[in-house]
Amino acid sequence: MNGTASGTGPVRALVALLLFGAVSALAGGIGIAGFGVGAEYLARTPFPSLLIPGLILILVVGGTQLAAAVLLIAKKASALLLAGVAGFGMVIWIFVELVLMAEYSWLQSLYFGLGILELVLVYALLGIAAPIVGRWPVIDSPDSTGTKPGAQR
Repeated sequence: MNGTASGTGPVRALVALLLFGAVSALAGGIGIAGFGVGAEYLARTPFPSLLIPGLILILVVGGTQLAAAVLLIAKKASALLLAGVAGFGMVIWIFVELVLMAEYSWLQSLYFGLGILELVLVYALLGIAAPIVGRWPVIDSPDSTGTKPGAQR
């Protein structure tokens, strides 16, 4: 990822969203696993307590968000794949939460939107939505001439 207009801004935005998601999942997971909520929230779930959902939120949702951000910062080729997984993970987490929980919170809409926005940025950076932000340069892969980017021709 070079400093051209080929994706620096969208990559930074995606990293920021992923880090926000990771920190939020950590805080939320600690909040529900450590402090718990009322039994009424567990009525429609298969869990006797919120310890397991809290750990899933921290490790799975937050973990994939953090790992994707780290890979993007390190400019690894697998970064966008993991960012897509993280975005879908956030969307699925919120969808399941909406189905199982008896109450709705505006935070669920916020985090559902966060996951969707992450996915939009991933699609744009992959070139699927190229007119929006351009295509993210592939890292260390040959270009159409068979040379690596930046190599002497």
